[in-house]
Amino acid sequence: MISVRAARLLRDRVPVLDGLHLDAPRGQITALVGASGGGKSTLLRCIVGLAPLDGGEIQVGDLLLGAAPLPEAQLRALRRRVGLIFQQYNLFPHLSVLDNLTLAPLRSLGLPRSRVERRAREQLERVGLLDRAQARPDQLSGGQQQRAALARALMVEPEALLLDEPTSALDPAATQGLAELFVRLAADGLALLLVSHAMPLVQRVAHQVHVLHQGRIVERGAPALLTSPQHPATRQLMGLP
Repeated sequence: MISVRAARLLRDRVPVLDGLHLDAPRGQITALVGASGGGKSTLLRCIVGLAPLDGGEIQVGDLLLGAAPLPEAQLRALRRRVGLIFQQYNLFPHLSVLDNLTLAPLRSLGLPRSRVERRAREQLERVGLLDRAQARPDQLSGGQQQRAALARALMVEPEALLLDEPTSALDPAATQGLAELFVRLAADGLALLLVSHAMPLVQRVAHQVHVLHQGRIVERGAPALLTSPQHPATRQLMGLP
């Protein structure tokens, strides 16, 4: 469970997040939508400790983030619990898919290679990419690269995944495949927090939708709210008069 309470973040005295409340429970896909520049990606960065809050708190399991920086040990624990998937895949181009997954565990945890590679193959099978384990990123399609990035995030057995526009560069077929994967990961008990401008994707997979406008949640509910929004910001987002 990710719980955001009264989160506030200022940039040059201008609120980026302004008293924001949001819950992303395990076993569900929670979508965060809104116009560009509204603070969506910033919130994801706050959740993993990359951007400190000026007020309020964020709770991930029993870890609590506030205005004070977390001690290094707690920050490492947080990033084992939460995986952040960016728009860019950030795979090492000179390494195979398998090596992209095993590099960090081998260097940081000192685990036996056989154990780490077994875990990597399990995650590649989980995302439907086991047959591409020895391929390099430039030999993969965009959808396959995103699956590899997901598998890498799953290596630490996180409780939650933060997805920042994960299908923005993908064709409809790849997007559909990833949508089905997101649903399966949620069914496995992960909490997924999805930031996306792809409204068909949001309407297809989300359990709850939160509309962020000028740092505030202005509307929330089931995905059906996007077909009959009440707030002017949501209506504008959906291209409605």
